[in-house]
Amino acid sequence: MTTTETGAAEAGTAEVGGTETGTTDTGTADAGATKAGATDTGTTDTGTTDTGTTDAERLRRWRMVLGGGEGDGTGHALAGRDAAMDAALGALYGSAGGAGNGKPQGERSAGLGGSAPRVARWLGDIRTYFPASVVQVMQRDAIERLGLASLLMEPEMLEAVEPDVHLVGTLLSLNKAMPETTRETARAVVRTVVEQLEKRLAARTRATLTGALDRSARISRPRHHDIDWDRTIRANLKNYLPEHRTVVPERLIGYGRAARSVKKEVILCIDQSGSMAASVVYASVFGAVLASMRSISTRLVVFDTSVVDLTDRLTDPVDVLFGTQLGGGTDINRALAHCQSKITRPADTVVVLISDLYEGGIRDEMLKRVASMKAAGVEFVTLLALSDEGAPAYDHQHAAALAALGAPAFACTPDLFPDVMAAALEKRPLPIP
Repeated sequence: MTTTETGAAEAGTAEVGGTETGTTDTGTADAGATKAGATDTGTTDTGTTDTGTTDAERLRRWRMVLGGGEGDGTGHALAGRDAAMDAALGALYGSAGGAGNGKPQGERSAGLGGSAPRVARWLGDIRTYFPASVVQVMQRDAIERLGLASLLMEPEMLEAVEPDVHLVGTLLSLNKAMPETTRETARAVVRTVVEQLEKRLAARTRATLTGALDRSARISRPRHHDIDWDRTIRANLKNYLPEHRTVVPERLIGYGRAARSVKKEVILCIDQSGSMAASVVYASVFGAVLASMRSISTRLVVFDTSVVDLTDRLTDPVDVLFGTQLGGGTDINRALAHCQSKITRPADTVVVLISDLYEGGIRDEMLKRVASMKAAGVEFVTLLALSDEGAPAYDHQHAAALAALGAPAFACTPDLFPDVMAAALEKRPLPIP
């Protein structure tokens, strides 16, 4: 039995694992008669299991997952849409080779070759047969497994791909080598992804942080609906009347309304080494959202072994992204020195370091800078990653050292980031996942 790569199994399962009501004929698995990837759950005549799936349909599914060849054991032949879908999977996840390699028909064999037209057709095929989430996985695997990054330099290729965060990271890594004819197409792809992320994240971020800024402005004569009851009760416990079982509040404490003037300063310090690509994309979007809030002064700094301040580009996150250069070494100490030099109101400043903490600079100096900023009243947040990619690789010793300084390091999803920032602005404990 042949072993299929994880991506192939995910892609095959996504297509053959759906459900669709209807009827089937006795034991047939003709892909032309049934929508590819559907599981018929309606009436069957013969050869059904307890769940209403025909034996032929079960063989079809196994054949799609196993990829054919002598070892799959199904003996099931594919036709029509199923055969085309299997060919698309085989071009990426099959054994080494390609079309015309002498392998029996129906056995998967990998290889898209170096032909841009052939790859463009393949990209069109997978968008036809698979949902967008699976297409993004397959595109990422194709770039990594088959070395197709160079083909993204061609505008017709970029127009054929499904835009996502990982594709943006790949395009940014190729930015300096792109010809001008491709650059505008690449910017259009990046803008599509950025607009999708802004639509998903901007409104909630603004609402969450506006509330945090309001709550951080305390007043002593609040309106009724602005009273902070927890703080008011704590401040008036001395006025507790046991016989009435009540507290008589002599002093009310309430939430203020954040004024239009700048109340807080935020510095995003972003590691642009190759492993941080997705974090760079999300951080740039959040930076632009924060910069649009008049009560927050936002600065965005990216670094590898050098430091670049991109604050003047925050009006357009696409400009920020094309101002980065993914790859290279890491000098966190130098980046923090630049950030520290820009702090004018320590007690009202939040510094967010987004890095996997693999430091190529001076470790002890880096830790001293963090300790110095915290002693001055700066809220310091360390994010090992800002993405949906799961647990990141990071330097555990540096993370432990920062935690000992009161700056715990943790990975954060984009959906959690507004809550993390709200807690930092209010100087509350961070919602560490």
